[in-house]
Amino acid sequence: MLIAVGSKNPAKIKAAKIVVKKLFPGAKVLAVDAPSKVSSQPKSDEEAIKGATNRAKYAKIQTNADYAIGMEGGVHKIGKKWFECGWIAIIDKNGKWGIGSSGRYEVSKKLAEKIYSGKELGEVIDEITGRENVRNFEGAMGLITNGHLPRSKAYSHGILFAFAPFISDKKFWD
Repeated sequence: MLIAVGSKNPAKIKAAKIVVKKLFPGAKVLAVDAPSKVSSQPKSDEEAIKGATNRAKYAKIQTNADYAIGMEGGVHKIGKKWFECGWIAIIDKNGKWGIGSSGRYEVSKKLAEKIYSGKELGEVIDEITGRENVRNFEGAMGLITNGHLPRSKAYSHGILFAFAPFISDKKFWD
């Protein structure tokens, strides 16, 4: 079995491997650099879902995998507060879809202001920490939880939810 991941981001690949190992032992995970075709910092759930869907479609077309996974992080406003989460889209070889997300966390006003001035969350986190490419490792999720929930583990929950239509009892879906 082949499962394609529409990203070369190490944290996203690790998240997929965590789930694939659990659901499909022995399956091969192949990373494909896939475009999101949305803004570099999605600012709504709809835009992030579209980015994840586009990445999954591209990965499926490029690899003809049994499943293709697309992931896209985004920020969105609920009431007066801003939140971030990762959206996951999965398409199987027959064109069936599953959608899930990681848990959401509140983005501080300090971070939200920088994001809404035109910067990506990853860029803001790198500036604040003085590090490079935090998004490829623990991500903002890992930093704000003081290392307790890195991006790969948080996204793995969303991947499991996105796989739900494929792995759960059909009575929940038909």
